[in-house]
Amino acid sequence: MPPGGHGTSETRPDWTLSKILGRAAGAGHRFTGRSIHHAQMVHPDHGRWTIRDRFTPYCGRSQLSCAAATTTGATLQMTRQVGSALLTTRQRACRRMPVPSIPVLVLLGIVLAANPAMATSEADLRAKATAVHARVLTIDTHIDIPPDFGTAAYDILRAKLPRQKVDLPGMERGGLDAAFFVVFVPQRDRNSPGYARAVADAFVKVAAIRRMTDTQHPDRIGLALTAADVRRLHREGRRVALMGMENGYALGRHPELLDTYYEYGVRYLGLLHNGHNDIGDSAVPSRRRGEPQAEHGGLSAFGRAVIARANALGIMVDISHASMPTALDAIRTSRAPVIASHSAVRGVRDHPRNLSDETLEALGRNGGMVSIVAFDSYLRAVPEEKQDALARLRAEFGLNDALDWERMSEAERDAYVAGRVRLDRTWPRASVGDLVDHIDYAVARIGIDHVGITSDFNGGGGIEGWNQVGESLNVTIELVRRGYREDEIAKLWGGNLLRVMEAVEAVASGSPGN
Repeated sequence: MPPGGHGTSETRPDWTLSKILGRAAGAGHRFTGRSIHHAQMVHPDHGRWTIRDRFTPYCGRSQLSCAAATTTGATLQMTRQVGSALLTTRQRACRRMPVPSIPVLVLLGIVLAANPAMATSEADLRAKATAVHARVLTIDTHIDIPPDFGTAAYDILRAKLPRQKVDLPGMERGGLDAAFFVVFVPQRDRNSPGYARAVADAFVKVAAIRRMTDTQHPDRIGLALTAADVRRLHREGRRVALMGMENGYALGRHPELLDTYYEYGVRYLGLLHNGHNDIGDSAVPSRRRGEPQAEHGGLSAFGRAVIARANALGIMVDISHASMPTALDAIRTSRAPVIASHSAVRGVRDHPRNLSDETLEALGRNGGMVSIVAFDSYLRAVPEEKQDALARLRAEFGLNDALDWERMSEAERDAYVAGRVRLDRTWPRASVGDLVDHIDYAVARIGIDHVGITSDFNGGGGIEGWNQVGESLNVTIELVRRGYREDEIAKLWGGNLLRVMEAVEAVASGSPGN
């Protein structure tokens, strides 16, 4: 299948753009809407249809989705259908189609031009989105930091693009109110020297985050330990830092080490990264160590102990990077809602790092949430030519995984990133539209209350239109363009995460000994 979607076995109506317009013209429909990309057909007997037609330069196709009209006149969003199943929750039917012919585009232009009240200008849409963005509390659930974060090499007041994508002025300029700064440790050998190195590396990053909030810039950013802290700091006009941990390898073989991380501020634990660990199986086994696809067959007994301790403390369990069996085991094991701090969905892009429909639905039933990540290769397929060019670039720098990145000098890292930028000019990355396609799918599958937004900046994240923290408004613009209401955008941008955080706090407060 072409990038962006998968076929489906259901029989669907032929909802090509030309046929929709033809049927509409002969069936008493009138058109309203905001732009050529977002039109509404209204019929007195069949309710209101919202049509969006977006053009995807990468795959040379336009994709259109339609939701079944209702007799209530309710607006039903129709975005690019990118899944493999007919989503009965919104009664969608869709069909991938080639780029409309010039006559079809002309016809659409005539229809829109005939009704000037139909369109709100792009400037008006941006103004509306800007106002919404300013009112909602925005939280990015996963931003990585390097070991030199908060030093002269990475000054949080003046990040050096393109490698350093996050700084305080950028957060203020882009209207990003809060972020989880992540204590990531790469997977090494599971032995005493490896565990000791992981714990040491973790505390270097914990200290860097606390230094930023406690001594360097407490007037501009504060550390939140609870959901209530997030809201308080936001009311005070400061940016908000929260602390997450990525890779339970940093626990060694000691679940009780979570208590110490919790005391320093860690509020979610990513169970795994690339490569299996003592907690469970990774979605991406380590090639360096020649790992099998599965080692534990899901969550290990040690992993269950870790989750039990996280629940008792009030640390959110994060299943991003976990294999599907491990993720499902974690959801079943946890007494509190679970998150996926930075994942996309397989119903849109079949990638081992993305969440399956089964995992999404389990997450929804659990009361948890998934933050859709702005990571190019998770959002859509990368052209083979670009994959080959990336492989050559990585080979040039001897870069196979996170351990190799740590061994590179600053000059080598800058040179590598410059090479990536050159490749991105030739083969552009996924767009904000691709990101919101995944959001649309997840919302349709498990509901607006279980979806969030994240960048994964400084950890490989960054797409066209949202490549550094100062561009965060562009995500809200696309959400407004697609018809999301302000209350829905508030949930996506942070409300859902705070709800889960409060639920996890409540479970901990009722745990024995707390």
